[in-house]
Amino acid sequence: MQTWLTRFAAPWLAALILAACGQSAPAQDADGLAREPLVIETAAGATYAFRVEIAATPEERSQGLMFRTAMAADAGMLFQYPAPQYITMWMANTILPLDMLFIAADGRIVNIAERTVPQSRETIPSAAPALGVLELNGGSAARLGIAPGDLVRHAFFGTAE
Repeated sequence: MQTWLTRFAAPWLAALILAACGQSAPAQDADGLAREPLVIETAAGATYAFRVEIAATPEERSQGLMFRTAMAADAGMLFQYPAPQYITMWMANTILPLDMLFIAADGRIVNIAERTVPQSRETIPSAAPALGVLELNGGSAARLGIAPGDLVRHAFFGTAE
């Protein structure tokens, strides 16, 4: 159980410390989770904006979206790796069906695993070395026409505008 201090006061204290040091804290949504903007540009010229949580440490990547029961249509999680590599993911303890977009170092989508099966332990691989994986609600890629080769714009890939 979280205490009042860790649930409510700690995020504000962290933001005050960062501000005092001349740094800005990541934007937080109503649920208190920090999210960053990410945009996908399709080959057809459409752009779609998302607000994503970042999973950059091994612990954050291991936890991922496990046990979540809902996610906003414009939300997701960006798994960041230290170097391009073949990546495998799975859905153990993940309740939501997800689309997994494997992203190369240049921000291009390598491959997409659509509508992954909740709670499955089957591994889901990248088709080529990837630097990141973006998880969106299942069916988002098909609904929006997102495909391999499309560009992900985010600071992590050096493609943010």
